[in-house]
Amino acid sequence: MLPGRRLSPEPTPRAREGSASDEGWGGGREPVGERRHNPYAPGAGQRPPELTGRDREISQFEVVLERVARGRPERSMVLTGLRGVGKTVLLNTFRSMALQRLWGTGKIEARPDQSIRRPVAAALHIAVRELAPRHRAPDRVEYFLGVLKAFASRDPKAPKGSSASTALGIDVLMQRGRADSGDLEVDLTELFAEAASVAGDLGVGIALFVDEMQDIPAADVSALCAACHELSQTGGPLIVVGAGLPHLPAVLSASKSYSERLFRYARIDRLDRQAADLALIAPAEREGVTFTADALDALYAAADGYPYFVQAYGKVTWDVAAASPVTAADVSVAMAATGDDPVPTSVVADELGRKPSSLSPARDGLIKKGLIYSSERGLIAFTVPHFGKFLRSQPV
Repeated sequence: MLPGRRLSPEPTPRAREGSASDEGWGGGREPVGERRHNPYAPGAGQRPPELTGRDREISQFEVVLERVARGRPERSMVLTGLRGVGKTVLLNTFRSMALQRLWGTGKIEARPDQSIRRPVAAALHIAVRELAPRHRAPDRVEYFLGVLKAFASRDPKAPKGSSASTALGIDVLMQRGRADSGDLEVDLTELFAEAASVAGDLGVGIALFVDEMQDIPAADVSALCAACHELSQTGGPLIVVGAGLPHLPAVLSASKSYSERLFRYARIDRLDRQAADLALIAPAEREGVTFTADALDALYAAADGYPYFVQAYGKVTWDVAAASPVTAADVSVAMAATGDDPVPTSVVADELGRKPSSLSPARDGLIKKGLIYSSERGLIAFTVPHFGKFLRSQPV
């Protein structure tokens, strides 16, 4: 489908619902459907009605799944990008792909103040439970659950008098002496090996998905990288698939220098024009609604190719458009210069009339809050597209 192409499908009955008559629309324009038929889905991690522009990453992950299941060496995968480019959506798509191949899967969302021990335990518990009904040796599964229970019991932040493993609902005897040393690097390595063994019995794999990966505490990042490194050497069928902000590769590299070779990195960026247009056109076409070329031009200028904004502006435009085809007048969006490229910290200091060193506490605090990131030494940028423009529009 070519960019800017005007589709002309026959109006469906749904496109006419809510209109008293076809008169008064003028110019042959058909009424846009009711708001309840609005097909667009802006939201954090919410899958759009038409996932476009991610064919390369999906193909790469298909190769990863196939090679790992065959016992071939393959790197785990890490997605990076600004907020709103669809990392979580793609992460969830990958999980669906793994499930379709009958893999065991689990997902966690990292938090800067929380060890990954308990979340990983819960995720792998779910993953192995997905595999258990097909496993011909229940005792093997029970043994793994016993190891998992021992691993979870070493959670250093579990409330006194409680058991992390009890909260996970693991009702088997604890297997002492495996993945319970208290050293997260040792324990994760042993736990991953046991989980991979269970999956290998079935000729499939296990995929652990980690969102907001840059928020994993530093010591835990080191342990996770070490465990993945061991898996890559043994060929165990377990992979870690992470997603995070643009500085995530630097976080991993600072933890273990070999992480640059440990993961397959995929930078998720804006949609090109054809993909952005298709994300708008295809859902509308299913509702019998079209866009003029000028409307698509205006929407692309407004969204700037960012998937979240494509959905957000598409949704708002649908709600205000009186009739189909949707026109540029319906879009009615003015764009200003963004000026959101990475800038040197020294420039920010000059603007504030302060020494660069004095900004370090504020800079570190904003990075921890996820508002800015630093992909290179001395440079900072907003994690949210167009956030600089928004701030400049606010009264001082």
